[in-house]
Amino acid sequence: DAAEGLLGRLPVVPVVAAAGPPALPGSGRAELTKYGLPGLAQLRSRESYVLCYGPRSRSALWVVEQLNRETLGGTSDRAACDFQEDDSVHEYHRATNGDYRGSGFDRGHLAAAANHKWSQKAMRDTFYLSNVAPQDPHLNQNAWNNLEKYSRSLARNNKNVYVCTGPLYLPRMEADGKMYVKYQVIGKNNVAVPTHFFKVLILEKESGEIELRSYVMPNSPVDEKIPLERFLVPIESIERASGLLFVPNILKRTSNLKAITAGNKH
Repeated sequence: DAAEGLLGRLPVVPVVAAAGPPALPGSGRAELTKYGLPGLAQLRSRESYVLCYGPRSRSALWVVEQLNRETLGGTSDRAACDFQEDDSVHEYHRATNGDYRGSGFDRGHLAAAANHKWSQKAMRDTFYLSNVAPQDPHLNQNAWNNLEKYSRSLARNNKNVYVCTGPLYLPRMEADGKMYVKYQVIGKNNVAVPTHFFKVLILEKESGEIELRSYVMPNSPVDEKIPLERFLVPIESIERASGLLFVPNILKRTSNLKAITAGNKH
C-alpha cells in the first residue's frame, strides 16, 4: 500500500514507466497479440521505491524514491539486511550474488539503504539485486556516498525530495576516431557494468517552488574532495543519454521550476 501511494504522489514518472500494452488501432490488430507481447516496461513498486527493470542489463533502468524528514528517521538495522535475488524477475534476466563475487565491483544501491531507516522492510527492499548495479568500490564508498548523504541533507530542509537514480552507458571515441558504447559485463548472467550513473533530485520547497538538480558521475574512482557541484549537468543531457524524460512531466505539475546547474548559487 505504501508503495502504491508513492507511485500516486510522484511529481514525475519517467516517460518509459507509463508504457503499458500499446493501443493497436485498426482491424485485425488484436490478432498480432494472440500469443502475447515479448516485452513491456517491467515496473516494481516496493515499500521504499518504484523501479523500472532493464532485463537486458540485469539491473534497473531507473529507481524513484521519496525522501523527507519522516522517511529519514527510524532505527532500521542495515546489518539485518542481505543482498538477495529478485524472484519477480525471470531467471534468464536476473542478477545473482554469484555474479558479483570476485568481480572487483561493489553491489551499488540505486535507492540507497540509508535513505529508508523509517522501516525495516523498506530498507530490506533496497537489497534486491534489481535495485543494484556493479559500481566501482572507491566511487560507491566515497563520492557517490557523499551524493547520497547530500540528498538526505536536502530532504531535511525541504518538504520532499524525489530522487531518481539509474545507470548510463555513454559513447566514447576510440583510436579509430569512431564513437562506440562499450561496457564490461560480469558473472555468468552477464550483468552490465554502467559507464556512468545519474541522480536527479526534484526538490519540493515549502514555498511551492520546484528545484531540479541533476548529477552524473563516472563509474570509476572519483576524488571525494571534488565539490559535488562539479558533477551537476543540464537535465537535458541525462534525458538524451538515458532515453527518459523528466521536465515535461514536472511541468504538468508546476510552472514554478528552477533548474540548478554548475555555476548557480545553491
